[in-house]
Amino acid sequence: MIDGKTSSHQNAAEFAWQSDDVFGRIASRYDKLSDIFSFGIHRVWKRRVAKRIASEKWNTLLDGASGTGDIIFRVMASASTHGRTVIGSDVSAKMLAIAEQRLHSFNGNMSFRLLDAESMPSIQTDAVDAYSISLGLKICNRHLAVQEALRILKPGGRLIVLEASNIRWGFLHRVYLAYMSFCMPILGWIATGGDASAYKYLLQGVRDFPTAEEFAQELVDYGFEEVKFERLSLGIVAIHTARKPVGKPNA
Repeated sequence: MIDGKTSSHQNAAEFAWQSDDVFGRIASRYDKLSDIFSFGIHRVWKRRVAKRIASEKWNTLLDGASGTGDIIFRVMASASTHGRTVIGSDVSAKMLAIAEQRLHSFNGNMSFRLLDAESMPSIQTDAVDAYSISLGLKICNRHLAVQEALRILKPGGRLIVLEASNIRWGFLHRVYLAYMSFCMPILGWIATGGDASAYKYLLQGVRDFPTAEEFAQELVDYGFEEVKFERLSLGIVAIHTARKPVGKPNA
């Protein structure tokens, strides 16, 4: 197991939402900005991870860092909603408010809760069949978030993570990071009217998040089993899946 004392360096972006409500400030523009920065590729990633989440066997899914709900709405659209419950969560009330507005035109057993992925005391231990989080671990303390996911999952429950990864060809990965380092701050400053702090955090999170292999090993060290990953877009991101062992003791 990874010692909790190492948690201070587990936030790849060094982002503290308690002191900077940057995602609240850009909530109304977040989805459009995602299109701009990824040239729309994020939609491919979201469709893929939503299909993966929907294909798992679960009755209750908790999604962390749901933002405006883009992925979990895709999950519910691609899966039979009969007998399935989805709970979306985020630390940003403004992001969740947009998700709740979208919910009015959507049929399904879905709700939203204001939750911090690093600590969810209101969620009981062994409470959900599946837990998903997409593009959120790099901007939080992933040690705490993954340990919390392990706690709330039922024995045998599934973890699905979409997160930044690494292009296997070193030169191409360096070119990608150089592009991100040069273009993201400029585009972020223009697109947000001078408030580019969110993209400063995201850029650092992309750069400093572990490789797909390293993060997979972290999941094993946390106590998960059946750990697998799939690279998307050459490895710009990866989908990780894992299972909480049956009989896994909780602290």
